Order: sequence, then structure tokens, then C-alpha cells
Amino acid sequence: MAEILALVEARLRTALGEPDARAAVTFLGTDRIEVLRFIDGDIVRYATLGMSAQPMSDPTAVLADPVKGPRAELVLSVRGGLADTDQVLRKLAVLAASPQVEGLVVAPGASLDVGEPLWPGAPFTSVLVAESGGLVEDLELDEAVLGGGRETGGALEPVRFLPLLPMTHNEAAWKRVHGAQALQEKWLSQGTDLRDPLRRSAVLD
Repeated sequence: MAEILALVEARLRTALGEPDARAAVTFLGTDRIEVLRFIDGDIVRYATLGMSAQPMSDPTAVLADPVKGPRAELVLSVRGGLADTDQVLRKLAVLAASPQVEGLVVAPGASLDVGEPLWPGAPFTSVLVAESGGLVEDLELDEAVLGGGRETGGALEPVRFLPLLPMTHNEAAWKRVHGAQALQEKWLSQGTDLRDPLRRSAVLD
């Protein structure tokens, strides 16, 4: 919905500054997804805009609720100038469209795989979805943003801005066995620079 996306973009601008570039991708049968690029010193941040227009719904549900449900956007941060990371734009749009296309509910701890390198030379084809609330605060919503006098019968879930952490093939395989928290602890204990677009895999046992 336009009202929600306007609020989402305003929250991104407040947290990350003015975007220096944006691209739009439309997939058959889905709403348009935009990807905004922000420059913060040597860090380049990419944020999706459009994923939160519709709530994500449980793929096993008989009837999806058009109003209630979790909403999210995706944020990826990398060090600039080391790789052609702008090639990730379409892949981020694909991930952002996955709730509409595949009925996925994207949540912290999940793995998302695009099936090819995130950018040329990248050792990553997948990402780990991290917890929201750090870089960009959750955006609380109320019924007023729906317009048309509709009532939901309860509070809307906030829009969450979920960081994406690129995983190497070995890390993704290890995470499937040991879990997201264990992988994040490995990264932390080894001082892994998760923003390095060409980094090597963490040492895994």
C-alpha cells in the first residue's frame, strides 16, 4: 500500500540518509519492488522498498489475511569499492518478492538462497536473516495507514527491517546443522568482517 511504503521510505531516510540511487524490479504477478542504495563512508547499504506493502502469510493457511501478518524489508551492508556489489540489486528484489511469489514468511534465523553469486566473484549465494531493530528501528503501524475506513480488529504488526548476512556455501551447510545462533557465535568469536564482499569462510568444526 502506498501509505505504508511512504512511511517505510521515510524511516529508511531517517536512519540511513538520502539514497544516492534506486532501481525498480517488477516480477510477473507481484507488486513492484524497489532497492535503494545508501552510502555511509566506505559502507554501501542496500534496502528493499515494497516487500512490506503486503503482510506475509503462512503458506499452509487456507486463506491469507490481506491486512494482518508480519511485514518486513531487507537491508544489506557491504564495504564499497571491493567488488561490483551493485549487481545484488535484482537478487535482493527477488528475495523481497519471495513472500508474494513463494508464500514464504521471512523471519530472523532463516536462510535465503538465490542460487548464484550475490555479485561477480562473491563466495556467497545465500544470506542469513538477522534480527531487526539495530540499524533501522521497527516501524509501528496503525489502522490509519490503511485508509478507506477499514478496521483490522487489532493492532497491525510493525514493519521490521531485517539485516541480511551473506553466507559462504560451507557456512550455510554448517548453519543447517547447528543453527543460526551457533553460526553467528562463530563469526563473533573469529572477528569475521561480515561486510567484506569477498571474505573467506569462517573456520568451522
